[in-house]
Amino acid sequence: KGSETPLSKKLNGLADWITNSSYVLAVLIIIGRIVWYFVSYDTDFSSGDFWIDFVSYLLKTIMIAVTLVVVAVPEGLPMSVTLSLAFSMRKLMKSNTLPRTMHACETMGAASVICTDKTGTLTKNQMEVAESKLDNVDEKLLAEMIAVNSTASLDFANKNAVKVIGNPTEGALLLWLNKKGNNYLDIRENTAVIETLPFSTENKYMATIVNSSILGKKVAYVKGAPEILLTMSDIDATTKAAYEAALTDYQHKAMRTLALGYVELGNNESVIENGKLKNVKLKSVGVFAIHDDIREGVKESIQECMKAGIAVKIVTGDNPVTAVEIGRRLGLWTEADGEKNIITGTELSKLTDKQLEERVMDLKIIARARPMDKKRLVDALRRLDQVVAVTGDGTNDAPALNAADVGLAMGNGTQVAKDASDMIIQDNSFSTTASAVMWGRSLYKNIQRFLLFQLTVNVAACFLVLFGAFLGTESPLTVTQMLWVNLIMDTFAAIALSALPPQKSVMDEKPRDPKAFILDKSMLQNIFGVGGFFFLMLLILLIIFQHTEITSMKDLLNFSFGERSHVTTYELTLLFTIFVMTHMGYMFNARGYKTGGSGWNLKGCDGFLLIATVVTLGQIAIVQVPFLNDFFNVQALPLFDWVVIFIMGFMVTGIREVYSLIKK
Repeated sequence: KGSETPLSKKLNGLADWITNSSYVLAVLIIIGRIVWYFVSYDTDFSSGDFWIDFVSYLLKTIMIAVTLVVVAVPEGLPMSVTLSLAFSMRKLMKSNTLPRTMHACETMGAASVICTDKTGTLTKNQMEVAESKLDNVDEKLLAEMIAVNSTASLDFANKNAVKVIGNPTEGALLLWLNKKGNNYLDIRENTAVIETLPFSTENKYMATIVNSSILGKKVAYVKGAPEILLTMSDIDATTKAAYEAALTDYQHKAMRTLALGYVELGNNESVIENGKLKNVKLKSVGVFAIHDDIREGVKESIQECMKAGIAVKIVTGDNPVTAVEIGRRLGLWTEADGEKNIITGTELSKLTDKQLEERVMDLKIIARARPMDKKRLVDALRRLDQVVAVTGDGTNDAPALNAADVGLAMGNGTQVAKDASDMIIQDNSFSTTASAVMWGRSLYKNIQRFLLFQLTVNVAACFLVLFGAFLGTESPLTVTQMLWVNLIMDTFAAIALSALPPQKSVMDEKPRDPKAFILDKSMLQNIFGVGGFFFLMLLILLIIFQHTEITSMKDLLNFSFGERSHVTTYELTLLFTIFVMTHMGYMFNARGYKTGGSGWNLKGCDGFLLIATVVTLGQIAIVQVPFLNDFFNVQALPLFDWVVIFIMGFMVTGIREVYSLIKK
């Protein structure tokens, strides 16, 4: 839609933060190593050898600094985001949702308000006439009136389950007519249509002028909202009161109502002008109450969304009484709700934008809504920094679908609605919409888990190289080793953590603040706390290696400090391998972050387990295979050392599991 999504805004802010931090660390490394060089250099600064050595040292320092910048920036993040979005798209497609844009998956998880249609989304969209109140009207005339004044048709391909083609409400009248043994097609073929006035949300009625074969004259048949047609009818006050009582009863049963009437015309008489009926006094025929059951699972999904802190608003063309009854059945409308929680399209049109913004968060039901009412609702919510999802199926819904953060078109909707949407709900059910929210929230958690893991690695690596520079040693991790760390901890970890299965527990949380930093307080504590712990552990090992010669991991149990000495290849190999394997253990912690479960629970995480295995075998190969360990400046380690290192990696995950159990 040409605007940033909630996720892209957060990632742009994170990119700036990481970039600036990595530049600062790189500059500190260069300054620290240069200062150390001048402090420790004993030869005359004016000698040629000094400048040759200095230039060589400076180039190596710049190389280390540039490599650190490469390591610090999680370039696997775009891949992680894309993989997570693509994985979610694939899974959503298997659950009756067709995302048309990748970012719609994540944005749906940020939704704080869902504006939903009623018919077909909350209900089954299988309309049937439940009750009727009819005047003494000729059955043949009633049949003609229903058959010709309709845009719907019936599909008799399956005689055991006749389907409606077109408007379900109009189709319900045709089904009622068919059950009474009337063939609507024969009636249409034998009745000459002169003029039609299509239904519109402004008029709330439709009309068809025909040469009636029953009355033998020109007649205008009218069908529409009872409150409109009753005012146009020639009925007396007593009859009108009886109708209104029946309508109130139907509406309290959450039934949609339709009224029928007609007027006889002269041969040259016309009652349609400027898209409206003019100067007519209809002969009332009666009213029909049409029932549409609530879909299975929709009430539970509404409750799930409300529990997740998402405001659900029903936007419907039904009258307020019917809409409230539907809301009550869904658990959306409670005894505590009143006039401030419902508004009609006419009332909404009288509000200024400022007045609408003041009321919009309280609204639960918008009844007798017109096409632009839904768009105004969406615009007001977005001005209040709400992340809005909208469902719709008609051409009139396209403006609202396009204006929303996520537009959800129904599978049986018009092509215009689908083109304006970000997702297509193929089964037309609100339950599928709630499922999309869960996937979107889980996707965001996966991105956070990757960032938690990657930035923890970066903190440990960057500070180790930084302090190593100030200690005056050779870089604890060589350029090739740092690039390997970058590959496995960034790229491979991105793949492993991006495709974790969704967690239903995310629906117990409130919608996240779209303005909040992607790294929350808990993540920052883990990044700097755990990253700092790894750094201190490795720094202590580095200092020990500098002041005593270690030839086996057993020597760490009994060593004594001596004079500073050169760190051997074996010791640097230990440092490098401990770094990799302890962080691999931490990847399991990241997998379990904010799941409420164990990091060792790998159900549905086949890809994660495969990558963890590949990385572990790769690290063993780098250290043990001759031509590889030469390239990475390491040497083979004995079996005992490997056992100890694996135990250290296991303890990283084990400590988290024990802590979680104690916390519970």
